[in-house]
Amino acid sequence: MDAIATTSRGRVRGRVRDGIATFLGIPYAAAPFGPHRFRAPAPVAPWEGLRDALDYGPTAPQRPYRPPLDQLIPDVDIPGEECLNLNVWTPDTEGRPLPVMVWIHGGSLRNGSGAVPLYDGRAFARDGVVLVTVNYRLGVEGFGVFPDAPDNRGLLDQIAALTWVRENIAAFGGDPGSVTVCGESAGAISIAALMTSPRAAGLFHRAVLQSGPPQTVSRNRGAKTVAAMAKALRVPATAEAFAAVDRGLLLDVQTAVVGKADPISGGPGFHLVVDGDVIPAEPSQPTVDLLMGSNREEYRLWFVPSGMVDRISGLSLRLALLKFRIPGRVARLYRTTRPGAKPGVILGEMATDLLLRGPLNRLADSRPDRTFLYEFAWRSPVLGLGACHALEIGFVFDNLRHGEELTGPGAPQPLADVMHRAWVAFASSGDPGWSAWNESRPVMVFDHPDTGVALAPRQEELQPWLRP
Repeated sequence: MDAIATTSRGRVRGRVRDGIATFLGIPYAAAPFGPHRFRAPAPVAPWEGLRDALDYGPTAPQRPYRPPLDQLIPDVDIPGEECLNLNVWTPDTEGRPLPVMVWIHGGSLRNGSGAVPLYDGRAFARDGVVLVTVNYRLGVEGFGVFPDAPDNRGLLDQIAALTWVRENIAAFGGDPGSVTVCGESAGAISIAALMTSPRAAGLFHRAVLQSGPPQTVSRNRGAKTVAAMAKALRVPATAEAFAAVDRGLLLDVQTAVVGKADPISGGPGFHLVVDGDVIPAEPSQPTVDLLMGSNREEYRLWFVPSGMVDRISGLSLRLALLKFRIPGRVARLYRTTRPGAKPGVILGEMATDLLLRGPLNRLADSRPDRTFLYEFAWRSPVLGLGACHALEIGFVFDNLRHGEELTGPGAPQPLADVMHRAWVAFASSGDPGWSAWNESRPVMVFDHPDTGVALAPRQEELQPWLRP
């Protein structure tokens, strides 16, 4: 059965199944190639007649994750230039406007898309929320820093998608006055920037940050990755020169320069940069309702399947402590609470707290009103991943069958019921179902169906990371 909606650029045809209308691959901006290459997103040309929105649209140019992550986080590659598109799931019913959630995917700003099966929004639509997933430019196309191109182009794409939501979501049954933007990893980092960007003011009313803290760098630091690519390509470090390079070669060189980097170990990569425009030098205090948290063992996604956890020696741990200026007493505290743990485990646990839990707790401390924190602690049996990075997504989307690469078969559906219900409640009311942040530092710990709030879990270990 068909579903028809009218957008500001033309009419689209989706598909209805089991009471859920799905519209896929709707363009929200012009194809970012040709005259629009390395430019801010441009308006999409109107179309005449009825445009099919039955299949996912093209994805942003990218290469797959390196092994073994390519098996744990399957990506989608759909060729084509019209990659600035989005997808909508909505109940096929008439009635009052429904709350809206806009999902911004992760992937270190160089991987991912809104077409990943794990992000299917049927469960949200089933429970009365209009779900939108978004594609945005990745890698050097979206986040390369050039002297002759606007910065943060991928973030500008996200703002263009949110503007489309404000202007069009009512045609899909959504309430443009009740928009929650949510994302994981690089998606959450993007949202933290959107919360402070004057360009995004008024486009959303609540935000969910999953495993991604506020994180920006200077333009000079952001430009280093482009400089390294330019050296490998033997071309000037300009958008004009990069636009003349074969796209496949550009991706190959990008992979060679940044492919081995990860959020925990570091290395060259792509970043959001403080440009004084999209991301101001002095960001304003965010005023939206906020739900955020992290997974208990984030580091294990990168440290365990690769074998890094076993390769890190005591000397490597000591060098890391020096690099990050971590006092020896902090490392001793982590050793005391994990007797017999390998140096790689100690380093991974500290890195998770330094890079994720600490910054998220500091953000909560800076704006405690209408802020809620969680920790995801259920441990996957797959390859010893434990409560690793990205594991929570299938539970949030109530879509465990598409997340078995990380969870394995038989992940607890009752836990997905509880977690998904909390996200629906937050999008609907701004209250996920537990106490807002206060002086007792309440954290909802998602571990099993009888999950509950813990007051300041692992507070002693958290303290070293809370100092400014």
